[in-house]
Amino acid sequence: MSRLRIYQDTHPEAPLSVHTVHTEIARELGKVGIRFEQWEASQPVAPGASQDEVIAAYRADIDRLMAAEGYQTVDVISLKPDHPDRATLRQKFLNEHVHSEDEVRFFVAGAGQFTLHLEGKVFEVLCEQGDLIGVPDGTRHWFDMSEAPYFVAIRLFTNKEGWVAQFTGEDIAQHFPRMAPHVSATAES
Repeated sequence: MSRLRIYQDTHPEAPLSVHTVHTEIARELGKVGIRFEQWEASQPVAPGASQDEVIAAYRADIDRLMAAEGYQTVDVISLKPDHPDRATLRQKFLNEHVHSEDEVRFFVAGAGQFTLHLEGKVFEVLCEQGDLIGVPDGTRHWFDMSEAPYFVAIRLFTNKEGWVAQFTGEDIAQHFPRMAPHVSATAES
């Protein structure tokens, strides 16, 4: 189940509010300019699937997004708990950073946790299969996939170089909860 926990950025010990109803999550995130939508992840794709397989399965959705929003390139990140580089990949995204373009992810399997730092608050968003999140350029955030990652996400970019981050140097991400392993990770590994 998708989840949004909102914290005061100086108090990581207890959330101000918790939302698990998709429309409430979308409404709360929309107030701070974050796109959050529920799409149908109808094609059977599991972590470990190749980029070509995932893109082929979701070609119509990808083409529609690229045409509507001007994205130039697409890729896929697909990880499962036995991936040999999972710890290195996890560490890459765990520190607060920004991008010079919107960060758009559509989760077609599994789950990942985006944490956004906006307006003196921290918005921790557990994204699961069917969730599309759009983080505007310049938004401070970090991403966690847990110690046992289990997800497939389609990533869309306006920058042809793909994922390019500018790290803030702040240690705020170290003070907030990390993602627990997704339940599907243990069930399917």
